Amino acid sequence: MAGAKSKKNAPVILVTNDDGVMAPGILNLVEAVKGLGKIVVVAPDKPQSGMGHAITIGSPLRLQQVHLSDGMDAWSCTGTPVDCVKLAVDKVLKRKPDLCISGINHGANHSINVIYSGTMSAAIEASIENIPSIGFSLLDYSMEADFTMSRKYARIIVETILKRKPDRHLCLNVNFPAVDDSLVNGIKICRQAYAKFKEDFDERKDPAGRKYYWLSGEFVNYDKGKDTDVWALANNYVSVVPVQFDLTNYVLKSKLEKTFKP
Repeated sequence: MAGAKSKKNAPVILVTNDDGVMAPGILNLVEAVKGLGKIVVVAPDKPQSGMGHAITIGSPLRLQQVHLSDGMDAWSCTGTPVDCVKLAVDKVLKRKPDLCISGINHGANHSINVIYSGTMSAAIEASIENIPSIGFSLLDYSMEADFTMSRKYARIIVETILKRKPDRHLCLNVNFPAVDDSLVNGIKICRQAYAKFKEDFDERKDPAGRKYYWLSGEFVNYDKGKDTDVWALANNYVSVVPVQFDLTNYVLKSKLEKTFKP
């Protein structure tokens, strides 16, 4: 009887991502949090990297149940990562989960990448809906990436957050360095670095002679602070950046209030 009660009161953990429901990253994230609560997966049916906070308007959305693990509810969604969170809450769970976790993304989501990331947009959408959330990313774009260390630290972070009854708007951007567990120096709470891609569009021609453009460029770190996510990852720390959906610049707001007095 006690076991049944414990299972009934277990936290509900919604798992999503932007690489697709069958991506190795999400399978490893599910494995990392097994036993910490009731796990429900709702994720895109195909890769949605770089979608940011896009939502689907004017086209139907479809959900299809998939098999990821025995006894687990898992669904693929034809929409964006943000669509997945919205549909999960409204149609699959019919309630708000206790925690939403997104990832593990194949590739970095540090610095300015958080703006473009479908992984982090899913987490931010959950935060908007009063659901504590965490986005996880590994600095390895390979589909054959080793997630062993990531699984370990993802579980540590999720366990810690669940025990502390997090603020309903909590949203963490977690990035893992692509190194062996033995080389990790620990978890470091950071700020977002001012670093971005210096972009270039390579101009090419298709077989018909028409021009098209291919985005390329290099990542440049303009921020030399030792309290940033970029610095932490370069020094083999797991970086954790608390983020928020309120984009108000409060320092500038105070200055402008003195300039534009009603």
